[in-house]
Amino acid sequence: MVSLDIFRGLIMVVMALDHTRDFFTNVPFEPETLAKTWPALFFTRWITHFCAPMFFLLAGTGAYLYGHRRTPNELTRFLWTRGVWLIVLEFTIVGTAWSFQIPFGFFGVIWALGASMILMAAIVRLPMGWIAAFAATMIFFHDLLDRVRPSQFGALAWLWDLLHNRGGVLLPFGVRQFVLFPLIPLVGVMAAGYVLGSLYTLDREHRKQWLTRLGIGMIALFVALRLTNLYGNPVAGPDGVSQGDFHLQPTLSKTIILFLDVEKYPPSLQFLLMTIGPSLLLLAWLDRDSVPSGLSALWTFGRVPMFFYILHLYVIHTLAIVVSAARGQPLHWLLHGGIFGETPPGYGYGLPFVYLMLTTAVLLLYLPCRWFAELKRERRDWWLSYL
Repeated sequence: MVSLDIFRGLIMVVMALDHTRDFFTNVPFEPETLAKTWPALFFTRWITHFCAPMFFLLAGTGAYLYGHRRTPNELTRFLWTRGVWLIVLEFTIVGTAWSFQIPFGFFGVIWALGASMILMAAIVRLPMGWIAAFAATMIFFHDLLDRVRPSQFGALAWLWDLLHNRGGVLLPFGVRQFVLFPLIPLVGVMAAGYVLGSLYTLDREHRKQWLTRLGIGMIALFVALRLTNLYGNPVAGPDGVSQGDFHLQPTLSKTIILFLDVEKYPPSLQFLLMTIGPSLLLLAWLDRDSVPSGLSALWTFGRVPMFFYILHLYVIHTLAIVVSAARGQPLHWLLHGGIFGETPPGYGYGLPFVYLMLTTAVLLLYLPCRWFAELKRERRDWWLSYL
């Protein structure tokens, strides 16, 4: 589907903005910190919130379209083998790209995608109605699990950390790790994407009507829940950054920032409504047979998302080293831990330079991605479907 590829390419570029900011920013605090942030910084971070939920939603949609042309056994095998492959990538090639240390890895978005696919290998065997009920239940009611603490599970506390708790985790055999993306509710989002895939068997007009109605409905529900603080967002973010409940601020800009500052780790119901709702409207607008003028680069990136993901981390990290060397900035830390180490005092650049580096990275990525997209189009080797 052209629209899915274009949208996927768009969120890959937006994701690259977030990672470029990680490596180049001179801001020593999180952009969501209400007392310190300003609109340009906050919205540079906020727009990237759309990426993670849409990775999972579109992965589910892609699974449906893959299975629509194949047998259930072929779909199940593809999901669990791809899931295992993604987890391996997270703790090898992807982890090394972040830190330039071997071995390195953490429970990031790629691990969560992989683990969710392994679970989806079983879930897709259920009737579609059951899958829809599972997705809706997990998305709308997982916030009730916020009161459950890992310590309540004793020796299995690490399992709850992987499922629904961001932070450090002590795994079996004394292995310490960090969980950034727990599985709940993201596996539910992937299941919702699988159900959404059935809309892409309808004619375009009916599909666009469904996408538009769903998008408007989710936005309206987000606004209602956010204004009333009734449900769907923790009172205060467990990371100490998200502000929890909404209330008026002394200035309009701070009020808007707080209204949009909802919990991402794990994503609250309000976070999912805020990000998926507008995304469905954009998918409806993009739905067409051909690639619109000016969007061909996004279409190219969207056809090779995993290739783009792996490559962009190495490109951005290397750019940070080259720029630091050229401008006399500290660079030793970039070779030994990167952004997961301690940023040296005085390091970094302002937002205009961050956007310049994003543009540079995207330009560097275009030709390799176009080459790989053409390779995938011309050849049908089994391994190409895993990148």
